[in-house]
Amino acid sequence: MPLTLAFLVALLPIVTVFLLLVVARRPADQAMPGALAVTLLVAGLIWRVPPAYLGAALIQGAVIALEILYIVFGAVLLLNVLQGSGALSVIRQSLLGLSQDRRVQVIIIAWLFGGFIEGASGFGTPAVIAVPLLVAVGFPAMAAVMAALIIQSTPSTFGAVGTPLVFGMAAGLGGSPAVNTTLTSQGLTLTQAITQVGVRAGIIHAIIGTFIPLLLVATLTRLFGDPNRKPADPYLWKFSLLGGLAFTVPYLLTALFIGPEFPTMVGGLVGLLITVTVVRQGWLQPKEPWDFPPSDTWPDAWTGSAAPTLAQPPASMTVLKAWLPYVMLGIILVLSRLNTLPLKATLQSAKLTWPSIFGTTVAISTTPLYLPPTLFLVVIGITWALYRVPAKVMEQAVGQTGPLLQKTALALGSAVLMARVFINTDTNGANLSSMPLTLADGISDLAGQTWPLFAAIIGLVGAFVAGSVTVSNMMFSLFQFGVADSIGKAPDWILALQTVGASAGNVICVSNVVAAAATVGLLGREGILIRQLLPIVVYYLALAGVIGLIATL
Repeated sequence: MPLTLAFLVALLPIVTVFLLLVVARRPADQAMPGALAVTLLVAGLIWRVPPAYLGAALIQGAVIALEILYIVFGAVLLLNVLQGSGALSVIRQSLLGLSQDRRVQVIIIAWLFGGFIEGASGFGTPAVIAVPLLVAVGFPAMAAVMAALIIQSTPSTFGAVGTPLVFGMAAGLGGSPAVNTTLTSQGLTLTQAITQVGVRAGIIHAIIGTFIPLLLVATLTRLFGDPNRKPADPYLWKFSLLGGLAFTVPYLLTALFIGPEFPTMVGGLVGLLITVTVVRQGWLQPKEPWDFPPSDTWPDAWTGSAAPTLAQPPASMTVLKAWLPYVMLGIILVLSRLNTLPLKATLQSAKLTWPSIFGTTVAISTTPLYLPPTLFLVVIGITWALYRVPAKVMEQAVGQTGPLLQKTALALGSAVLMARVFINTDTNGANLSSMPLTLADGISDLAGQTWPLFAAIIGLVGAFVAGSVTVSNMMFSLFQFGVADSIGKAPDWILALQTVGASAGNVICVSNVVAAAATVGLLGREGILIRQLLPIVVYYLALAGVIGLIATL
């Protein structure tokens, strides 16, 4: 089959997702099963993937979907426990006491706190933590989900203690004779090369990411503001830029001088310290706080079905005590991800594997104790004892969590199953590359020497389909290296564009959107969210392409 035709056919599953979700505005629980059916038809009839491989891909996808649902379960259960105990009321008041301006709140909670959680844990965790917090302080569910998805751009390359680079890109490049030859000629090990890619990615992200809080605030005020009551400084540009720089400067310095494991975590933590101090001193603050219109005037599309109900806190519930579960969660997540401590190896030792499903090369490997929600459950147990939560409240918390997962399972499961079938098409009877590589080959064939302008798009496609920057880097790093080598461009910059593009794709990845929306019951509006997030993604890709083109001249 000619490359052009194969490219167009491989594009069908992604076009189906876009048409059903964004154009036809169908809810994800209708759109994603349709996209899965199209992907199975293309894989089975055109790529002629053997049935055993299709079945193996579906089983692999089911396990990954269960892992994501487990993450949603842990985050929502923690939220429900905090609601029932009265801690969420105190957290809400402490945030409102810091600033009643919604623009300030979104920068602190979503951009900086969410960024820190991304650095510690990754894999969609920041959204499922930040969204309920934002709703608790008075954000419409739609605004909260949108904000939490926007911030999953800049932090994601170095998320989960650098996993997308240290594990994802290293796995994608490792073992290749061409890569080994090039690195040997440059006197570099693979680890040193990955660190170099991290520096380049840090530079690109720092330039683009500095303006993400400004765009976040602009999106918030444009889509959710009262058109009859515009603030004097709608974008709060000085504080927004401070919020951007407070994150990106320590983020870049960490990438330059320490390595790819900690930039996001350090950026989030240092940024929090700087911005909270600035807010407490009253610097760069608006004269009049900006707020959403009254909640009784909000359109139905803004609200979810699982808005937090705030219980009255007991007299013993101090601000420190209320925040302690989130503080503990942050500390435990960090400790569990550090290679220098034995906790990581201990948690990873409990592993469930199926190395060759149905005799194929498709495998399953999951470490349930190492998954973030297991640590959520540990924190929930400590919280239960610390707060002396009544058994009835715990019962209600669990009871409220189950139905939410049931509503999410079809959309999320279909999205992940589609992704795994799409990815696992490399073994086929049509003598074609896998569908992702066919798309990449088609774009690179068109781009030629202008490839740096388009390299990030490949990363985006990988993350959009797979739902992970790590998996996107595993899929496409070797391809990106090969293109860079063939056109005489610096591989480190092209690989940096790959992971930057994947981070942009994280913003609109269907599984991330569904998981974030599920935490507040915002179901059926995934297409609206993706459509409204597209300008952020276009901004990221366009600026990354220009920077990449200049850097590789």
